[in-house]
Amino acid sequence: MLTTDVGIAELLITARGAFVLTDEIEEGRLRTEELPQGLEIIACRWTEKPAAWDRVVRELSGGGAVASDRPAPGEVSLPQELIAARSSLQPEELARYAALGKAAAEAMTDVLAAAKPEWTEYQLAGAGAEALWGRGIEPALTLAAGERRLPIYRHPTPSAEKLRGRAMLVFCGRRHGLFANLTRFVEFRAGRGEPGARTELDHEVAEVEADALDALHEGVELGAIYDVLVRAYARVGQAGQERAHHQGGTCGYGSRDVIAVPGSKVRIARNNAVAFNPSLPGAKIEDTFVVAPEGLQLLTVDPRWPSREVRGRRRPDVLRR
Repeated sequence: MLTTDVGIAELLITARGAFVLTDEIEEGRLRTEELPQGLEIIACRWTEKPAAWDRVVRELSGGGAVASDRPAPGEVSLPQELIAARSSLQPEELARYAALGKAAAEAMTDVLAAAKPEWTEYQLAGAGAEALWGRGIEPALTLAAGERRLPIYRHPTPSAEKLRGRAMLVFCGRRHGLFANLTRFVEFRAGRGEPGARTELDHEVAEVEADALDALHEGVELGAIYDVLVRAYARVGQAGQERAHHQGGTCGYGSRDVIAVPGSKVRIARNNAVAFNPSLPGAKIEDTFVVAPEGLQLLTVDPRWPSREVRGRRRPDVLRR
């Protein structure tokens, strides 16, 4: 569900096996369409939640200690080792993630290739959500801004304003629990030249990102990456801009699992997904990568989208129409 931070089922793992706790509303659909073989479903009446689930947990745990990502009274938090293990994606997860990233990027291309300057931000965000849903991707977040609002807000929820000369679209799309995060820009100025100030901001924000991507490797702390970003903003003449917007961090089963902040000791795991999003007024860059042993792997990529080389990597350019 997009409107809550919990789902319609819980997974209980014991020495005896794995159990799905849900209610009778969801049982049939989960059994038929979503769950793999080997998971026992325990369903209660919807009026009996969450007491019925708590009772099942106590019975199946045999009175032993229960660890949870959302501890109820008498339970404890999950051990940090287990939380960290979730960040290291397995081959099956990486395959699903690559397919998701490709589909989300293709949805973005289709929408911005069709967008018109007279569209409102609502229309752009709506077209983005439609393109994602059409690919089986839940639009957990779609941000959109046109020419006037772009330089003002770093997190522009859509409005009734028209796009006019330039627009940004942001996706956080979820499928199979995984999140693909990306940002793209379209410019409706074909044949009229490119404003120099905007070109420079796009260049600067790509340079800031490049410093962070160069520093990424297994084992590096998020606090160290944040420090790299701070220095990068200063290097391009934009000191302090990191304070205007969070800079992203690790992702996977959250649009951001852990956001990079000063002093963070959270370490990048092997095959950890990341999405950093440095920004300046009216400019931003964002994609989802995996920090693999052989190097960074870009997930949110569509070859149709215009790109440019930034320090040996193909990075998204502005789509000029």
